[in-house]
Amino acid sequence: MAFMCATGKHRKPGRAKRTTVQAAGVAALTTGVVGTLAASPALAAGETAEQTGLMPILTVGDGLAERIDVQAAAQQQAADQKAAEEAAAQAAAERAEQEREARIRAAREAERKLLNAFVAPIAHSYVSTGYKASSSLWSSGSHTGIDFHAAAGTPVHVVGSGTVVSAGWGGAYGNQIVIRMADGMYTQYGHLSSIGVTVGQEVVPGQRIGLSGATGNVTGPHLHFEARTTPDYGSDIDPVAYLRGHGVNV
Repeated sequence: MAFMCATGKHRKPGRAKRTTVQAAGVAALTTGVVGTLAASPALAAGETAEQTGLMPILTVGDGLAERIDVQAAAQQQAADQKAAEEAAAQAAAERAEQEREARIRAAREAERKLLNAFVAPIAHSYVSTGYKASSSLWSSGSHTGIDFHAAAGTPVHVVGSGTVVSAGWGGAYGNQIVIRMADGMYTQYGHLSSIGVTVGQEVVPGQRIGLSGATGNVTGPHLHFEARTTPDYGSDIDPVAYLRGHGVNV
């Protein structure tokens, strides 16, 4: 006769049954892990499984360790190269900025020197009539400028940097040019045979502005040169002292 447990009640498995089930579970677990490890590509590449009695333990082989070292070294090399490239780019940018600043300083220095440079209005000439010389030739009774010896058609140069404020006929001065200098003074060039600049034009030291001649109230060709505090007649100062004050040997 067979005996059955009553419906709805559970009985604790017997000792023998529990032992059998546990053994089966451990066997299944061990079989699954070992099977998984055996199928692992990494294991096939040099890893081994050590048996401890319960669970297999992976041991990293020399081949995998070497590959890890190589990969780490490659990553470090890439990082070092990137850092070197960034440092080189930064250094190049700094050099470019330094060169730009040097060019700006050089340009400013050249401009400063140009503004302060002065030359004689007639090259290789001399003063034939001095400042304040007395004569009935001048309405004021004395010479308001100086005359430079020059044949007709000799190039006339502006003595320094400035801006043309007058260019045309000037009565007794004939064809004349008046220039406001960078230092705030004015220079005048008279008796010209031709004029080569226009009002408002910027000029630099040594630039040719016209040709000497004998226009206006003259007895012969020469250049009449004045230094003034204003652009108008009557504000003259000693032109020799003015030119010498700017380094011109006259």
